[in-house]
Amino acid sequence: MAEAEVRCVDFWCNEFGMRVRIALREKNVEFEFVEEDLRVRQRSELVLRMNPVYRSIPILIHRGRPICESMNIVEYVDEVWSQPGGTRLLPADPLERAHARFWANFVDQKVFDAQHRFFMGRNEAKETAKAELVGHLKRLEEVLGDKAFFGGDEFGLLDVALVPFSSMFYGYEKHGGVDMEVECPVLARWVRRCHERESVRSVLPTGVNMYEIHKFFYGIE
Repeated sequence: MAEAEVRCVDFWCNEFGMRVRIALREKNVEFEFVEEDLRVRQRSELVLRMNPVYRSIPILIHRGRPICESMNIVEYVDEVWSQPGGTRLLPADPLERAHARFWANFVDQKVFDAQHRFFMGRNEAKETAKAELVGHLKRLEEVLGDKAFFGGDEFGLLDVALVPFSSMFYGYEKHGGVDMEVECPVLARWVRRCHERESVRSVLPTGVNMYEIHKFFYGIE
């Protein structure tokens, strides 16, 4: 059987890989989902061959050639499958593109780091990480402001970067009592708008399923 032209190597609960799958669906790109089970410590031969540097997922394989790192892949998808008048994830204005990339990096460097320490930490370390995490999300609320999406009226790059993390909001409440409707109501409304999109609904798992598997990853009883 011939390989699909576009393959996405990922695991269903990987927030970084969700970005890629959302982007592909936004651009109406047909792709084959190749599951790489992150519960297994040893990476597959395919991952080792396609991403020998980091040995990580997601990986987009386009016509046999790999593209690695989630936001790098999202930008590749946006550029390769662009049509005049069609959906664009990156802003047209260079300054707005730079801002979107800056805040996407903020999600990777600040939000994910605080989330990881929140679930890994115990006692004071957990509370410190929780306060940092909520603070980072409140800062993103300020960036969003009263706009429908981070780029304005159109769903775009920063929305793709952040919305997978909303699948952990349920876990925030269960693990540390963080009620996002109270702490970050603007982001909570934005999440509901994002879920109106088929690309998001079809990719994001339920909060319950995300929390259950992350309890396994983080060793939470």
